[in-house]
Parts: sequence; structure tokens; C-alpha cells
Amino acid sequence: MDIKAAMAEMGRAARDAARIVAAASVAQRNDALLQIRQALAADRENILAANERDLEAGRENGLDAALLDRLAVNAARLDVLEEGLAQVAALPDPIGQISDERGMPSGITVGTMRVPLGVIGMIYESRPNVTIEAASLCLKAGNAVILRGGSEAIHSNTALGQSLANGLSAAGLPVDAAQVVPMVDRAAVGALLTMPEYIDLIVPRGGKGLIERVMAESQVAILKHLDGICHVYIDTEADPDKAHRIAFNAKTQRYGTCNTMETLLIAKAQTGMLPALVAALQEEGVEVRGCDDTRAAAPAISVTATDADWSTEYLAPILSIKVVDGVDEAMAHIAQYSSSHTESIVTENAETAARFLREVDSGSVMHNASTRFADGFEYGLGAEIGISTGKLHARGPVGLEGLTSRKYIVRGDGHIRQ
Repeated sequence: MDIKAAMAEMGRAARDAARIVAAASVAQRNDALLQIRQALAADRENILAANERDLEAGRENGLDAALLDRLAVNAARLDVLEEGLAQVAALPDPIGQISDERGMPSGITVGTMRVPLGVIGMIYESRPNVTIEAASLCLKAGNAVILRGGSEAIHSNTALGQSLANGLSAAGLPVDAAQVVPMVDRAAVGALLTMPEYIDLIVPRGGKGLIERVMAESQVAILKHLDGICHVYIDTEADPDKAHRIAFNAKTQRYGTCNTMETLLIAKAQTGMLPALVAALQEEGVEVRGCDDTRAAAPAISVTATDADWSTEYLAPILSIKVVDGVDEAMAHIAQYSSSHTESIVTENAETAARFLREVDSGSVMHNASTRFADGFEYGLGAEIGISTGKLHARGPVGLEGLTSRKYIVRGDGHIRQ
């Protein structure tokens, strides 16, 4: 098979489909999402069986528990996908919205209109749920999408891709508007990255190796985050019970996600709460590493945190803890080691919280909340296509608006420039 030629054909088909989707009414695009939802329900047994094939292969290939969890599709996760489709269908239509329209001294009127980006290339690993979540947002925003999942999820993604095709066909939209790449050869990724004539935006979701490859090879604009090194800071004026709940949840609710806390920063005045928190984490199976002050306050910690720990995304039941003097040292640490994904402060001091929210430079910054809330579903986006830690175009969880651009709309009545 000539992979480059096959990918080019997918790109041409996606470009043609994108024009049709962009011109479709919001009612038709919403109907497509609801038809996909019905197709998921009808295809549930096939999807679960396909996912079990992937899980079985993953176990045989030695995937660890965290990676298997990311790969798994069960009834509850299918329920979430179906609910996400309904939520996205219910969201306001961003396409065609005109804003900031104003009259100019010359007599013309100028405004901006939200428009689709065109064709999105999704490159992702493990999580098959991305297939549906990404497609739903792209279609709602009037785009076409080419979905290239990892080889470890090929059976799951193929089954989900069939549900996408069934739903699109039922709604009268081209099935090429949401295509799953059937090739597992890595050359398919290289081809996708080098088709700027067909692809308008690349969205990679996966490990550091994947993101680095995309950054090095892509000839297309990228929406990405490299790491999820997320922090919780327990302030001098934090409520200890509240801080315990937030820190425990931020680490243990799920280990293999990019919004899981990897470093806990705690003010010296709060180290009295460390023994109970560390005991709870260790009982949950978390390996806790600490700086010297942390280990002095919680002798149950046997591993000393090193400089490398502060810049490591574990994606595993490992947590590093550092004692700091206060909010200024905490923010300095975050500025040095954070991946600009998500940070949270636990404090009852409104002024300290306001400083943290204003001065910490990350895609999501929180007050008295677990970092695990940094998610498109939790933010009311219905789903997210990814997390952006960049500062241009879109930042944080990216939903519908991040999948659109704008163009200027100018109205006149025979006006000419003098």
C-alpha cells in the first residue's frame, strides 16, 4: 500500500466534505451528532468486543495498568460519550456569529464572523474516547476531521469510526467528514503532518514522544500541550480538611491523565497535616517522594525528591511534595517547573487567591478545587478536542470556539476609499 497516496486521498475527501459540513445548517449538524449517538448505542456490543481485543493485545504486550485504563472502553464510558454528544448538540452554534460590528468614519461597517477552520488532523494515543469527542466538536464547529489513533487501539477506533459513518450517513452528511485512519504504520502520521494543502490544524494528544515528533515534523499549525505537570499549593491560610480532600482527589481520582497533580506544594505553617495526608496517599498505593522538610514532617516518606521529580509527569501513582515558605515561593516554583497546564491554590484568603489566579501563567488556574476539573466536559464544553498550553489561538481545554477562526465582514453602500 502506498501510504502517502492513501493519506492524500483521505485529505482530498476531507477537504471536499469540509465544504459541505461548513455550509450545512446547525440543525443538520446537530442531527448528525444525535444520529451518531444512536449509532453508538446500536453498535455497543461491537465496540465493547473490539475494545476487548485491544485490551487483550495490550496485556500481552505488557502495557501497564495506567495505559490499560486509558485504553479501556466500558459501558460507563460509552454512556459518557453518548451524553457528551447530546451536550455538544445542545451547545450554541458558533458558526456565522457576527460580533464587534461597528461603524467607521468612512461610513463602512466592520465586524467579525466566526467560521470553521476546515480540516482538523487528530493524532492521539490510547484513549479511544477521543475518536468520538474530537469528531463531535469538529462537526459541530463545521469542520471535517481525520482521526489517527494509536496502533494499540486500532480495533476500538475502527468500530467507533463505523458508528461515526453510520450517524453521518443517517443525517445526510458525507461520511468523509469524520474518517478514521485504518493504517497503523507510523508513516501515516508523517503523511498527515505534511499535507498543508488538505489539513488546516493538527491536534496531537499523547505522550511526550508523540508531541515532540509532531512539533519537529509538522508543516501544519499545531494545537498541543507537551506535558501535564500540574501543581496544588496548600497555602498558609488553607482549611486543612479542604486541602486534604482536594490534594487526595487531585492525585488519586485517576493517575493516567494530564490534569492529575504531580507535585504538591505546601506552606511550612501547614506541615502538621502532612502525616495524615501522606498516610492516606500511601494507603491508596501512591509512592510519595518529598524534600528534606517534607520527610522531616512526615517520616513515613522514604524517598527523597530530586530536581528531576519537579519536572516529571508521572502518569502513575507517584507524587512529589515540597515545603515552601508561602505563596511567593510556590509561584516561583510553578514558574520554573510547570508545563503551563493546570495549577490550584487552596486558601481561605481571597487576596492571596486573587494573586495566584492573576499571576500564575497556565491554561487553567484554580482556587479551592481539584486539578482534575481541568476538562472540557467539566467546563461545560460537552467534550474537548485537547488541552492547549500555548498562548495563541486557543488555551486550556479547547472546545467549539477553539475550532473556529474569524473573518472580517465589511458592509457598505457604494462606498469607495478616498
